[in-house]
Amino acid sequence: MTDPQHGPRTIEVDLGPGVRAVFTTVHGGVSAPPWTSLNLGTACGDAPEAVAENRRRVGSVVGAPVAFATQVHGADVLEVSGADELGGLSGTLGEADGLVTRATDVALGVLVADCVPVLLADPDAGVVAVAHAGRRGVEREVVLRTLDTMAARGADRARVRAAVGPCACGACYEVPEDMRAAVAARVPAARSTTSWGTPALDLAAGVEQQLRDAGVASVARTDRCTIEDAELFSYRRAGRSGDPTTGRFAGVVRIAPARA
Repeated sequence: MTDPQHGPRTIEVDLGPGVRAVFTTVHGGVSAPPWTSLNLGTACGDAPEAVAENRRRVGSVVGAPVAFATQVHGADVLEVSGADELGGLSGTLGEADGLVTRATDVALGVLVADCVPVLLADPDAGVVAVAHAGRRGVEREVVLRTLDTMAARGADRARVRAAVGPCACGACYEVPEDMRAAVAARVPAARSTTSWGTPALDLAAGVEQQLRDAGVASVARTDRCTIEDAELFSYRRAGRSGDPTTGRFAGVVRIAPARA
């Protein structure tokens, strides 16, 4: 992890040679409470100038401006052509829950505060991607649609490496029984029970099943629960105080330019 006094504190993941992949935490930004401090979300009430600075700092960590989508819990995927789409600064593009790029001058980001952030890379093909997999995203197979877009750009599912990031864990993510049954009917691995014995979903396990069923052999899990871990933003944890206002952390991935 990087030192929060010298920039964002991140969780590093290995997606192969030439790929930089991290999950951010709450540390190392400029946002005031209740978004303290590295909030990267623009739609949760934080000051726009604070979010812009936080995004700039994360871009500095990965060495390129970061493209985010306007996430809508769907399964649409956008291809990012390069940093020119952002005007050279980290910013937000159109509505989608998956992003794919072959460009080396831009990073891709996915925003979460309990949903599953998924980072994907095929270093040999020079293709990276992110996906936002909440409950509806898992049902709508956003990760599979993202893999399809990667494959259309030259990636091989057998070579793709995936990182499934911090999210609400299966022992904490309580849902109604009918919701658990509906999701588990499509993705059995997502069925779970809370530590206190009520119906729950393990979305990270569901995403891992979808990836492996699609032929992705290398799947790394970051087993940190957003609801339990104060170093990560959590909508559900914030809501327990009566006010669900909270920030968003991100998964970010970039493929570096080839060395001359």
